[in-house]
Amino acid sequence: MTQTRIGCAGWSISNDAAKEFPGDGSHLQRYGAVLNAVEINSSFYRPHQPHTYARWADSVPDDFRFAVKLPKSISHERRLHDADALLDRFAAEAGALGHKLGCVLVQLPPSLALDAAAAQQFFTQLRARFSGMLACEARHGSWFTPAATALLQAQQVTRVIADPPAGKPGPYVPTTEALYVRLHGSPQIYVSLYADAQLQQVAATLAGSRHAWCVFDNTMTGRQTLQALRLRQLLAQV
Repeated sequence: MTQTRIGCAGWSISNDAAKEFPGDGSHLQRYGAVLNAVEINSSFYRPHQPHTYARWADSVPDDFRFAVKLPKSISHERRLHDADALLDRFAAEAGALGHKLGCVLVQLPPSLALDAAAAQQFFTQLRARFSGMLACEARHGSWFTPAATALLQAQQVTRVIADPPAGKPGPYVPTTEALYVRLHGSPQIYVSLYADAQLQQVAATLAGSRHAWCVFDNTMTGRQTLQALRLRQLLAQV
């Protein structure tokens, strides 16, 4: 069975999109009644208390899922090294989402080249704490070699498709049966909207996967939720 999750980076609802998310309640409650997934990016910048994650989980339907971004203290400051204590803290926090935690997203800095031993140890540690989907948006070319692909495949980590890609990544080669697509806005990151022709291409890509996520990160438009709804419409036509 194909399962596709379409959402945004955050659950902000602009005035332009308000009529598509009717009802009372918080933005998250209204968002979760219409879309089935969201990416939490704020966890990259600062920790959230377990009770905050639990409150968010209680605000959405049972079949809704959250993707949570790994803290930059692990990915960018420690650069995947010596992160046991930080991973314990993150797992205790994000784990409060319970079964609504759908994915942990690891975004790496463009300057971080692949250290195979460190990466293998890190993903082993991460997998020991999270049994669900793991996705990695690497941005250094060394993460797109056959050796890197084999490592991600062995660890069952989904390689992210990013538009536009940052850094100098190599050609996309899938590493699991799942897809995780991040649409940052192209050509102007965070700002550009996607035309229907572009969204149709995305829909065709998603339709070919058994399990897929697509997240709109072009949040400065204020229309990212509308883009998610339009993609959902186009996907239904594929």
